[in-house]
Amino acid sequence: MATSDTLSDKAIRAALKRATSTGKAEKLSDGAGLHLEARPTGAGWWRLRYRFDGKEGMLSLGTYPATGLALARERRDDARRQLAAGVNPSSARQADKAATAQAAEVQRLQEAGEALPGSFEAVAREWWASVHSAKVSEAHAARTLIRLEQDAFPWIGARPIAELKAADVLACARRVVDRGAVETAHRLKDACGQVFRYGVAKSLCERNPVADLKDALPPVQVRHLAALTDPGRVAQLLRDARDYQGHAVTRYALQLSPLLILRPGELRHLEWAWVDWEDAGLTLPSSLMKRTKAEKASGLPHWVPLAGQALVLLRELQALTGEGRYLFPALTTGERAMSENTVRSALRRLGYGNDEMTAHGFRAMARTMAAERLGVPAEVIEAQLAHAVGDALGRAYNRTQFLQQRRALMQAWADYLDRLRQGAEVLPLRAGAGR
Repeated sequence: MATSDTLSDKAIRAALKRATSTGKAEKLSDGAGLHLEARPTGAGWWRLRYRFDGKEGMLSLGTYPATGLALARERRDDARRQLAAGVNPSSARQADKAATAQAAEVQRLQEAGEALPGSFEAVAREWWASVHSAKVSEAHAARTLIRLEQDAFPWIGARPIAELKAADVLACARRVVDRGAVETAHRLKDACGQVFRYGVAKSLCERNPVADLKDALPPVQVRHLAALTDPGRVAQLLRDARDYQGHAVTRYALQLSPLLILRPGELRHLEWAWVDWEDAGLTLPSSLMKRTKAEKASGLPHWVPLAGQALVLLRELQALTGEGRYLFPALTTGERAMSENTVRSALRRLGYGNDEMTAHGFRAMARTMAAERLGVPAEVIEAQLAHAVGDALGRAYNRTQFLQQRRALMQAWADYLDRLRQGAEVLPLRAGAGR
Protein backbone atom coordinates (compact mmCIF):
# COMPACT_ATOMS: atom_id res chain seq x y z
CA MET A 1 0.00 0.00 0.00
CA ALA A 2 1.39 3.40 -1.00
CA THR A 3 2.64 5.60 1.83
CA SER A 4 0.56 8.74 2.54
CA ASP A 5 0.61 11.74 4.85
CA THR A 6 4.34 12.20 4.44
CA LEU A 7 4.43 16.01 4.40
CA SER A 8 4.66 18.47 7.27
CA ASP A 9 4.04 22.22 7.48
CA LYS A 10 7.75 22.71 8.16
CA ALA A 11 8.69 20.90 4.95
CA ILE A 12 6.13 22.91 2.98
CA ARG A 13 7.40 26.25 4.27
CA ALA A 14 10.98 25.26 3.47
CA ALA A 15 10.01 24.25 -0.08
CA LEU A 16 8.19 27.53 -0.63
CA LYS A 17 11.22 29.46 0.60
CA ARG A 18 13.50 27.57 -1.79
CA ALA A 19 11.12 28.13 -4.74
CA THR A 20 11.03 31.83 -3.98
CA SER A 21 14.81 32.16 -3.76
CA THR A 22 15.65 29.99 -6.78
CA GLY A 23 12.74 31.04 -8.97
CA LYS A 24 11.97 27.38 -9.73
CA ALA A 25 8.80 25.46 -8.80
CA GLU A 26 9.15 22.37 -6.59
CA LYS A 27 6.70 19.48 -6.22
CA LEU A 28 6.15 17.81 -2.85
CA SER A 29 4.23 14.53 -2.55
CA ASP A 30 1.98 13.69 0.42
CA GLY A 31 1.00 10.27 -0.95
CA ALA A 32 -2.23 8.76 -2.26
CA GLY A 33 -2.06 11.07 -5.28
CA LEU A 34 -1.89 14.33 -3.31
CA HIS A 35 0.97 16.72 -3.94
CA LEU A 36 1.81 20.38 -3.44
CA GLU A 37 3.37 22.51 -6.13
CA ALA A 38 5.53 25.15 -4.43
CA ARG A 39 5.74 28.16 -6.71
CA PRO A 40 8.24 31.04 -6.89
CA THR A 41 5.41 33.40 -5.94
CA GLY A 42 5.46 32.00 -2.42
CA ALA A 43 2.16 30.15 -2.79
CA GLY A 44 1.57 26.41 -2.95
CA TRP A 45 -1.01 24.69 -5.11
CA TRP A 46 -2.63 21.44 -3.95
CA ARG A 47 -3.32 18.86 -6.66
CA LEU A 48 -4.78 15.36 -6.60
CA ARG A 49 -3.83 12.92 -9.34
CA TYR A 50 -6.31 10.06 -9.83
CA ARG A 51 -7.58 7.56 -12.38
CA PHE A 52 -11.22 7.14 -13.42
CA ASP A 53 -12.46 4.74 -16.10
CA GLY A 54 -8.86 4.02 -17.04
CA LYS A 55 -8.04 7.67 -17.63
CA GLU A 56 -5.88 9.94 -15.54
CA GLY A 57 -7.41 13.03 -14.00
CA MET A 58 -6.16 16.00 -12.01
CA LEU A 59 -8.18 17.82 -9.37
CA SER A 60 -7.26 21.16 -7.77
CA LEU A 61 -7.79 21.20 -4.00
CA GLY A 62 -6.89 24.80 -3.15
CA THR A 63 -3.84 26.93 -2.42
CA TYR A 64 -1.47 26.94 0.55
CA PRO A 65 -1.56 28.50 3.14
CA ALA A 66 -5.30 29.30 2.67
CA THR A 67 -5.87 25.56 2.35
CA GLY A 68 -3.78 24.00 5.04
CA LEU A 69 -2.29 20.53 5.08
CA ALA A 70 -5.08 18.98 7.15
CA LEU A 71 -7.83 20.46 4.91
CA ALA A 72 -6.03 19.33 1.74
CA ARG A 73 -5.91 15.76 3.10
CA GLU A 74 -9.60 15.95 4.02
CA ARG A 75 -10.48 17.01 0.49
CA ARG A 76 -8.27 14.24 -0.92
CA ASP A 77 -10.10 11.66 1.18
CA ASP A 78 -13.50 13.01 0.07
CA ALA A 79 -12.43 12.68 -3.57
CA ARG A 80 -11.19 9.13 -2.93
CA ARG A 81 -14.57 8.20 -1.43
CA GLN A 82 -16.29 9.56 -4.57
CA LEU A 83 -14.00 7.46 -6.76
CA ALA A 84 -14.80 4.38 -4.68
CA ALA A 85 -18.51 5.10 -5.27
CA GLY A 86 -17.98 5.35 -9.02
CA VAL A 87 -18.18 9.15 -9.19
CA ASN A 88 -15.68 11.29 -11.06
CA PRO A 89 -14.75 14.02 -8.54
CA SER A 90 -14.02 16.56 -11.30
CA SER A 91 -17.48 16.05 -12.81
CA ALA A 92 -19.06 16.23 -9.36
CA ARG A 93 -17.29 19.53 -8.68
CA GLN A 94 -18.49 20.98 -11.99
CA ALA A 95 -22.04 19.92 -11.18
CA ASP A 96 -21.78 21.54 -7.74
CA LYS A 97 -20.49 24.77 -9.29
CA ALA A 98 -23.33 24.78 -11.80
CA ALA A 99 -25.90 24.20 -9.07
CA THR A 100 -24.39 26.96 -6.95
CA ALA A 101 -24.40 29.36 -9.91
CA GLN A 102 -27.99 28.46 -10.71
CA ALA A 103 -29.06 29.01 -7.12
CA ALA A 104 -27.31 32.39 -7.11
CA GLU A 105 -29.03 33.35 -10.37
CA VAL A 106 -32.41 32.31 -9.00
CA GLN A 107 -31.81 34.43 -5.92
CA ARG A 108 -30.75 37.39 -8.07
CA LEU A 109 -33.85 37.10 -10.26
CA GLN A 110 -36.10 36.77 -7.23
CA GLU A 111 -34.59 39.84 -5.62
CA ALA A 112 -34.95 41.76 -8.90
CA GLY A 113 -38.54 40.59 -9.34
CA GLU A 114 -37.71 38.84 -12.64
CA ALA A 115 -39.00 35.52 -14.00
CA LEU A 116 -37.10 32.35 -13.15
CA PRO A 117 -35.61 30.27 -16.00
CA GLY A 118 -38.01 27.58 -17.16
CA SER A 119 -40.94 29.20 -15.36
CA PHE A 120 -44.21 29.86 -17.18
CA GLU A 121 -43.57 33.59 -17.00
CA ALA A 122 -40.08 33.30 -18.47
CA VAL A 123 -41.28 31.13 -21.34
CA ALA A 124 -44.31 33.36 -21.91
CA ARG A 125 -42.20 36.50 -22.09
CA GLU A 126 -39.79 34.79 -24.49
CA TRP A 127 -42.72 33.68 -26.69
CA TRP A 128 -44.23 37.17 -26.56
CA ALA A 129 -40.98 38.88 -27.57
CA SER A 130 -39.77 36.46 -30.24
CA VAL A 131 -43.00 35.14 -31.77
CA HIS A 132 -46.16 37.01 -30.82
CA SER A 133 -44.84 40.56 -31.19
CA ALA A 134 -43.44 39.72 -34.60
CA LYS A 135 -46.82 38.52 -35.90
CA VAL A 136 -49.38 40.96 -34.55
CA SER A 137 -49.75 44.70 -34.23
CA GLU A 138 -48.08 46.57 -31.39
CA ALA A 139 -51.44 47.28 -29.76
CA HIS A 140 -52.52 43.62 -30.02
CA ALA A 141 -49.23 42.43 -28.50
CA ALA A 142 -49.55 44.93 -25.66
CA ARG A 143 -53.05 43.69 -24.82
CA THR A 144 -51.85 40.08 -24.76
CA LEU A 145 -49.01 40.91 -22.38
CA ILE A 146 -51.34 42.82 -20.06
CA ARG A 147 -53.69 39.81 -19.88
CA LEU A 148 -50.82 37.49 -18.98
CA GLU A 149 -49.37 39.91 -16.41
CA GLN A 150 -52.71 40.53 -14.72
CA ASP A 151 -54.43 37.15 -14.93
CA ALA A 152 -51.78 34.43 -15.32
CA PHE A 153 -48.37 35.43 -13.95
CA PRO A 154 -49.58 36.18 -10.38
CA TRP A 155 -50.90 32.60 -10.10
CA ILE A 156 -48.73 30.36 -12.31
CA GLY A 157 -45.92 32.62 -13.50
CA ALA A 158 -43.26 31.41 -11.04
CA ARG A 159 -44.00 27.71 -11.51
CA PRO A 160 -41.98 25.56 -13.94
CA ILE A 161 -43.90 25.33 -17.19
CA ALA A 162 -43.21 21.60 -17.39
CA GLU A 163 -45.14 21.00 -14.14
CA LEU A 164 -48.31 22.93 -15.01
CA LYS A 165 -51.51 21.08 -15.80
CA ALA A 166 -54.78 22.00 -17.50
CA ALA A 167 -56.42 22.64 -14.12
CA ASP A 168 -53.85 25.34 -13.31
CA VAL A 169 -54.64 27.33 -16.45
CA LEU A 170 -58.36 26.73 -16.01
CA ALA A 171 -58.21 28.22 -12.50
CA CYS A 172 -56.70 31.40 -13.95
CA ALA A 173 -59.32 31.62 -16.67
CA ARG A 174 -62.18 31.01 -14.24
CA ARG A 175 -61.08 33.93 -12.09
CA VAL A 176 -61.53 36.11 -15.17
CA VAL A 177 -64.94 34.56 -15.90
CA ASP A 178 -66.01 35.24 -12.31
CA ARG A 179 -65.52 38.96 -12.81
CA GLY A 180 -67.74 38.84 -15.90
CA ALA A 181 -65.06 39.03 -18.60
CA VAL A 182 -65.82 35.81 -20.48
CA GLU A 183 -64.28 36.91 -23.76
CA THR A 184 -61.09 37.98 -21.97
CA ALA A 185 -60.97 34.57 -20.27
CA HIS A 186 -61.06 32.87 -23.67
CA ARG A 187 -58.31 35.13 -24.97
CA LEU A 188 -56.21 34.40 -21.90
CA LYS A 189 -56.67 30.67 -22.38
CA ASP A 190 -55.69 30.94 -26.04
CA ALA A 191 -52.57 32.96 -25.19
CA CYS A 192 -51.53 30.38 -22.58
CA GLY A 193 -52.02 27.66 -25.18
CA GLN A 194 -49.64 29.45 -27.53
CA VAL A 195 -47.08 29.75 -24.74
CA PHE A 196 -47.25 26.00 -24.10
CA ARG A 197 -46.92 25.22 -27.81
CA TYR A 198 -43.81 27.39 -27.86
CA GLY A 199 -42.55 25.55 -24.78
CA VAL A 200 -43.04 22.19 -26.49
CA ALA A 201 -41.12 23.41 -29.54
CA LYS A 202 -38.28 24.55 -27.26
CA SER A 203 -38.30 21.23 -25.33
CA LEU A 204 -39.25 23.07 -22.14
CA CYS A 205 -42.43 21.02 -21.58
CA GLU A 206 -43.89 17.80 -22.94
CA ARG A 207 -47.32 18.92 -24.13
CA ASN A 208 -49.86 21.71 -24.27
CA PRO A 209 -52.42 21.06 -21.50
CA VAL A 210 -54.66 23.90 -22.72
CA ALA A 211 -55.78 21.58 -25.53
CA ASP A 212 -57.82 19.76 -22.88
CA LEU A 213 -59.83 22.91 -22.06
CA LYS A 214 -61.74 23.21 -25.33
CA ASP A 215 -65.20 23.31 -23.75
CA ALA A 216 -64.24 24.23 -20.19
CA LEU A 217 -65.30 27.90 -20.31
CA PRO A 218 -68.73 29.45 -20.88
CA PRO A 219 -69.25 30.41 -24.54
CA VAL A 220 -68.71 34.03 -25.54
CA GLN A 221 -71.93 35.88 -26.20
CA VAL A 222 -71.30 37.62 -29.52
CA ARG A 223 -72.14 41.30 -29.33
CA HIS A 224 -72.25 43.07 -32.65
CA LEU A 225 -71.55 46.78 -32.76
CA ALA A 226 -74.83 48.68 -32.95
CA ALA A 227 -75.92 49.73 -36.43
CA LEU A 228 -79.10 51.07 -38.01
CA THR A 229 -80.47 49.00 -40.88
CA ASP A 230 -84.11 50.12 -41.00
CA PRO A 231 -84.50 52.38 -44.08
CA GLY A 232 -86.60 54.93 -42.20
CA ARG A 233 -84.12 55.23 -39.34
CA VAL A 234 -81.17 55.36 -41.73
CA ALA A 235 -82.89 58.15 -43.69
CA GLN A 236 -83.23 60.22 -40.52
CA LEU A 237 -79.60 59.57 -39.58
CA LEU A 238 -78.44 60.81 -42.99
CA ARG A 239 -80.48 63.99 -42.60
CA ASP A 240 -79.15 64.50 -39.09
CA ALA A 241 -75.57 64.08 -40.33
CA ARG A 242 -76.17 66.64 -43.07
CA ASP A 243 -77.59 69.14 -40.58
CA TYR A 244 -75.00 68.55 -37.84
CA GLN A 245 -74.30 71.85 -36.08
CA GLY A 246 -70.89 70.98 -34.63
CA HIS A 247 -67.46 71.42 -36.19
CA ALA A 248 -67.55 71.41 -40.01
CA VAL A 249 -64.82 68.75 -40.33
CA THR A 250 -66.80 66.48 -38.04
CA ARG A 251 -69.89 67.02 -40.17
CA TYR A 252 -68.00 65.86 -43.25
CA ALA A 253 -66.72 62.83 -41.33
CA LEU A 254 -70.33 61.95 -40.49
CA GLN A 255 -71.45 62.37 -44.09
CA LEU A 256 -68.55 60.47 -45.62
CA SER A 257 -68.69 57.57 -43.17
CA PRO A 258 -71.61 55.82 -44.93
CA LEU A 259 -70.15 56.60 -48.37
CA LEU A 260 -66.65 55.23 -47.75
CA ILE A 261 -67.65 52.41 -45.34
CA LEU A 262 -64.18 52.28 -43.78
CA ARG A 263 -63.28 51.27 -40.27
CA PRO A 264 -63.24 54.30 -37.93
CA GLY A 265 -59.46 54.11 -37.50
CA GLU A 266 -58.98 53.98 -41.27
CA LEU A 267 -61.36 56.88 -41.88
CA ARG A 268 -59.78 59.27 -39.43
CA HIS A 269 -56.24 58.58 -40.71
CA LEU A 270 -57.06 59.25 -44.38
CA GLU A 271 -54.53 61.46 -46.15
CA TRP A 272 -55.06 63.76 -49.10
CA ALA A 273 -52.12 62.17 -50.92
CA TRP A 274 -54.15 58.96 -51.20
CA VAL A 275 -57.00 60.56 -53.18
CA ASP A 276 -56.92 59.97 -56.94
CA TRP A 277 -59.25 62.58 -58.38
CA GLU A 278 -58.89 61.41 -61.99
CA ASP A 279 -59.61 57.77 -61.24
CA ALA A 280 -62.22 58.69 -58.60
CA GLY A 281 -60.63 56.41 -56.04
CA LEU A 282 -58.94 56.34 -52.69
CA THR A 283 -55.99 53.99 -51.99
CA LEU A 284 -55.20 53.05 -48.41
CA PRO A 285 -51.74 51.62 -47.67
CA SER A 286 -51.60 48.11 -46.27
CA SER A 287 -50.03 49.41 -43.05
CA LEU A 288 -53.30 51.15 -42.12
CA MET A 289 -55.53 48.13 -42.63
CA LYS A 290 -56.70 45.61 -40.05
CA ARG A 291 -54.19 42.87 -40.86
CA THR A 292 -51.39 40.88 -39.29
CA LYS A 293 -48.01 42.59 -38.91
CA ALA A 294 -46.62 40.62 -41.87
CA GLU A 295 -49.60 41.51 -44.06
CA LYS A 296 -49.33 45.16 -43.04
CA ALA A 297 -45.70 45.15 -44.15
CA SER A 298 -46.12 43.33 -47.47
CA GLY A 299 -49.84 43.24 -48.24
CA LEU A 300 -51.60 44.97 -51.10
CA PRO A 301 -53.24 48.37 -50.56
CA HIS A 302 -57.01 48.68 -50.25
CA TRP A 303 -58.89 50.54 -52.96
CA VAL A 304 -62.06 52.53 -52.30
CA PRO A 305 -64.01 53.66 -55.39
CA LEU A 306 -65.44 57.17 -54.88
CA ALA A 307 -69.04 57.69 -55.87
CA GLY A 308 -69.98 61.06 -57.33
CA GLN A 309 -71.56 62.13 -54.03
CA ALA A 310 -68.34 61.30 -52.16
CA LEU A 311 -66.27 63.32 -54.64
CA VAL A 312 -68.50 66.36 -54.09
CA LEU A 313 -68.08 66.16 -50.32
CA LEU A 314 -64.34 65.63 -50.64
CA ARG A 315 -63.99 68.72 -52.82
CA GLU A 316 -65.82 70.76 -50.20
CA LEU A 317 -63.69 69.27 -47.41
CA GLN A 318 -60.53 69.97 -49.40
CA ALA A 319 -61.22 73.69 -49.09
CA LEU A 320 -61.10 73.27 -45.30
CA THR A 321 -58.23 70.81 -44.73
CA GLY A 322 -56.62 70.28 -48.15
CA GLU A 323 -53.44 72.15 -47.26
CA GLY A 324 -52.63 69.69 -44.50
CA ARG A 325 -51.83 65.99 -44.41
CA TYR A 326 -55.09 64.57 -43.12
CA LEU A 327 -58.62 64.78 -44.47
CA PHE A 328 -59.82 64.83 -40.88
CA PRO A 329 -57.16 66.50 -38.72
CA ALA A 330 -57.49 66.85 -34.97
CA LEU A 331 -59.58 69.83 -33.96
CA THR A 332 -56.66 71.34 -32.04
CA THR A 333 -53.76 70.67 -34.45
CA GLY A 334 -53.27 69.61 -38.04
CA GLU A 335 -50.26 67.49 -37.10
CA ARG A 336 -52.42 64.64 -35.81
CA ALA A 337 -55.44 62.80 -37.12
CA MET A 338 -58.89 63.32 -35.70
CA SER A 339 -59.60 61.71 -32.33
CA GLU A 340 -61.01 58.19 -32.34
CA ASN A 341 -63.99 59.43 -30.33
CA THR A 342 -64.97 62.32 -32.61
CA VAL A 343 -67.53 60.53 -34.78
CA ARG A 344 -68.90 58.54 -31.85
CA SER A 345 -69.32 61.71 -29.80
CA ALA A 346 -71.04 63.41 -32.75
CA LEU A 347 -73.52 60.54 -32.97
CA ARG A 348 -74.22 60.91 -29.27
CA ARG A 349 -74.84 64.65 -29.76
CA LEU A 350 -77.31 63.79 -32.50
CA GLY A 351 -79.17 61.57 -30.04
CA TYR A 352 -77.99 58.13 -31.18
CA GLY A 353 -77.02 56.01 -28.19
CA ASN A 354 -74.15 53.55 -28.19
CA ASP A 355 -76.67 50.70 -28.26
CA GLU A 356 -78.27 52.14 -31.40
CA MET A 357 -75.52 53.38 -33.71
CA THR A 358 -71.71 53.43 -33.58
CA ALA A 359 -69.01 54.80 -35.85
CA HIS A 360 -68.25 51.23 -36.90
CA GLY A 361 -71.94 50.66 -37.51
CA PHE A 362 -71.81 52.36 -40.92
CA ARG A 363 -70.01 49.27 -42.21
CA ALA A 364 -72.63 46.89 -40.82
CA MET A 365 -75.31 49.15 -42.27
CA ALA A 366 -73.79 48.88 -45.74
CA ARG A 367 -73.12 45.14 -45.43
CA THR A 368 -76.73 44.40 -44.53
CA MET A 369 -78.63 46.88 -46.67
CA ALA A 370 -76.53 46.56 -49.83
CA ALA A 371 -77.26 42.84 -49.81
CA GLU A 372 -80.91 43.03 -48.78
CA ARG A 373 -82.00 46.21 -50.58
CA LEU A 374 -79.70 46.31 -53.60
CA GLY A 375 -79.05 42.60 -54.10
CA VAL A 376 -75.27 43.02 -54.23
CA PRO A 377 -73.40 39.67 -54.07
CA ALA A 378 -71.88 39.07 -50.65
CA GLU A 379 -68.37 38.50 -52.01
CA VAL A 380 -68.36 41.95 -53.65
CA ILE A 381 -69.41 43.65 -50.42
CA GLU A 382 -66.87 41.66 -48.40
CA ALA A 383 -64.13 42.66 -50.82
CA GLN A 384 -65.06 46.33 -50.46
CA LEU A 385 -65.15 46.05 -46.68
CA ALA A 386 -61.67 44.45 -46.80
CA HIS A 387 -62.84 41.54 -44.69
CA ALA A 388 -60.28 38.75 -44.43
CA VAL A 389 -61.08 35.42 -46.05
CA GLY A 390 -59.79 32.00 -45.11
CA ASP A 391 -56.59 31.74 -47.12
CA ALA A 392 -53.85 33.97 -48.46
CA LEU A 393 -54.80 33.32 -52.08
CA GLY A 394 -58.39 34.28 -51.35
CA ARG A 395 -57.28 37.46 -49.61
CA ALA A 396 -55.17 38.50 -52.57
CA TYR A 397 -58.08 37.73 -54.91
CA ASN A 398 -60.45 39.79 -52.79
CA ARG A 399 -58.19 42.83 -52.95
CA THR A 400 -57.49 42.73 -56.66
CA GLN A 401 -60.75 41.48 -58.17
CA PHE A 402 -64.32 42.76 -58.39
CA LEU A 403 -62.95 46.19 -59.27
CA GLN A 404 -65.74 47.13 -61.64
CA GLN A 405 -68.38 45.50 -59.44
CA ARG A 406 -67.07 47.42 -56.44
CA ARG A 407 -67.19 50.71 -58.30
CA ALA A 408 -70.78 49.95 -59.32
CA LEU A 409 -71.58 48.95 -55.73
CA MET A 410 -70.29 52.21 -54.25
CA GLN A 411 -72.21 54.36 -56.74
CA ALA A 412 -75.42 52.34 -56.36
CA TRP A 413 -75.05 52.55 -52.56
CA ALA A 414 -74.55 56.32 -52.66
CA ASP A 415 -77.58 56.73 -54.94
CA TYR A 416 -79.65 54.59 -52.59
CA LEU A 417 -78.59 56.71 -49.61
CA ASP A 418 -79.59 59.84 -51.55
CA ARG A 419 -83.06 58.46 -52.15
CA LEU A 420 -83.39 57.53 -48.50
CA ARG A 421 -82.32 60.98 -47.32
CA GLN A 422 -84.71 62.62 -49.73
CA GLY A 423 -87.58 60.42 -48.54
CA ALA A 424 -88.14 58.69 -51.88
CA GLU A 425 -89.68 55.21 -52.03
CA VAL A 426 -86.97 52.57 -52.09
CA LEU A 427 -87.26 49.71 -54.56
CA PRO A 428 -84.84 46.79 -54.69
CA LEU A 429 -82.37 46.98 -57.55
CA ARG A 430 -79.14 45.31 -58.40
CA ALA A 431 -75.82 47.11 -58.12
CA GLY A 432 -74.86 48.60 -61.47
CA ALA A 433 -78.29 48.00 -63.01
CA GLY A 434 -78.95 50.34 -65.87
CA ARG A 435 -75.34 51.52 -65.96
